[in-house]
Amino acid sequence: MGSFSIWHWLIVLLIVVLVFGTKKLKNLGADLGGAVKGFKDGVKAGSTSTEEQATPPQQVTGKQSAADTSTVDVEVKTKR
Repeated sequence: MGSFSIWHWLIVLLIVVLVFGTKKLKNLGADLGGAVKGFKDGVKAGSTSTEEQATPPQQVTGKQSAADTSTVDVEVKTKR
């Protein structure tokens, strides 16, 4: 008595298709798939950024490299 047969589920599916229409259900499926893909990409990007953070920063000693010459020193002024 607690479980539904296949005929019950087919009738429920038919009612859902009649109420929402196939176009809305197709759009809902595409949106859900895009959300899952975005979530997977976010998790993948998050795991690579934690690996980059795990490596210790390099210390600069001696002469400056060409990349360091573009650095601009500024003074921070407090607002009164």
